[in-house]
Amino acid sequence: MVFITESLIRKRAEHNEGQLSTLEEVSLHQQDIEKIEHLDKWCRELRILYLQSNLISKIENVSRLKNLEYLNLALNNIEYIENLSGCESLNKLDLTLNFIGILSSVENLRDNIHLADLYLTGNPCVDHEGYRDYVIATLPQLQRLDGNEITKTERILALQKYDKISKRIEELDQQYAEKRKNQVNEYARTKQERDADENYWERRSEYTPESRIETHESLKKKRERESKETKSESKPVRQYIGDDGRPFNCNEPKVDFKLYESDDDQYIILDIAVFRHMDTSLIDVDVQPTYIRVTIKGKILQLVLSEEVNTTLSVAERSKTTGHLVIKMPKVKESNTSIEIKSQIENKIQDKKSTTPSSAKSSTYLELGKDPSSTVDYTQIVNQNKKNSQLKPKTNPPKERENSSDFIDDPDVPPLI
Repeated sequence: MVFITESLIRKRAEHNEGQLSTLEEVSLHQQDIEKIEHLDKWCRELRILYLQSNLISKIENVSRLKNLEYLNLALNNIEYIENLSGCESLNKLDLTLNFIGILSSVENLRDNIHLADLYLTGNPCVDHEGYRDYVIATLPQLQRLDGNEITKTERILALQKYDKISKRIEELDQQYAEKRKNQVNEYARTKQERDADENYWERRSEYTPESRIETHESLKKKRERESKETKSESKPVRQYIGDDGRPFNCNEPKVDFKLYESDDDQYIILDIAVFRHMDTSLIDVDVQPTYIRVTIKGKILQLVLSEEVNTTLSVAERSKTTGHLVIKMPKVKESNTSIEIKSQIENKIQDKKSTTPSSAKSSTYLELGKDPSSTVDYTQIVNQNKKNSQLKPKTNPPKERENSSDFIDDPDVPPLI
């Protein structure tokens, strides 16, 4: 059973910042509510109240809502119209698809002088002979009944038939009351049989307030059972590291990737086709010596590496054009060999430096069987260069050109500068 609680109303009053004292409209439909309570105390200023599609069996605790203009109680289990005389401003009342079989109960709406619209479609009382004429004559303030406007002619004819119709309505109400009493007794008598009969829900049955509640309870149990089954069938938690410590491969984001080695065999490169417009803050990269884990929007891409890599020297870059993420991881073996090569080169240089003075000293002595010019003295390279730099290129002196045979020396011509 669901109760009307303060938290439920505040949740439905978000449009009014959760305030109840000034709340004018609230919708409590499809909440499986079985009783109206607390609304007349907490929400005195209500003007519109939606309570359709619930399991309410009685109209109560609304008489203090003096400003209430529209009350919707469609699709409930109401059997009698009552306790609405205090709603002085009530203008529209919707009682569609309930179980109102005693039509004379509409007389309790005579004090609602502002009531203009009344909906009783889908109730047993609609099948009573003279139903429309009786309601029109009983409630002179009505302007529309079941969505159809009431004309002056229709109202006059209904008032003329009222005395005759009212007696017939009383008889039909008594018959319905007896029928309803038998339904309740039959329901109580066959309750245990229905519980034991597995084929009960496959057969037709009467539509009564009790059957509606029973159907609702069975559906509720079925939903709970299905929810438990879905929970039990929930996916197991994914394991990224085995019990023996071995990492597993997984691709939860289902992205395309390429894992390959560089041409010089010094790096392992991972190229991930990340979505182009994805924010980089949604990507996290964790490089471990034997595997790499990339988290993309909370989903993990984990790959085992063929060789151990150096995590501190790994670099992750992202392309601005394609959005691809490229992670470059140097191999540990290659980095070690490069260090060894560097150390070997340094050792050779130190050996040369240490051997150079001894060779210079030995060159001062004449050795038999060796040509002194064949030994190169590295210490004299700079001096030789200095000597070569002092030498100047040889230039031939200029020669005067002989005059031609027809040359005439004219003294009037000034000399060339």
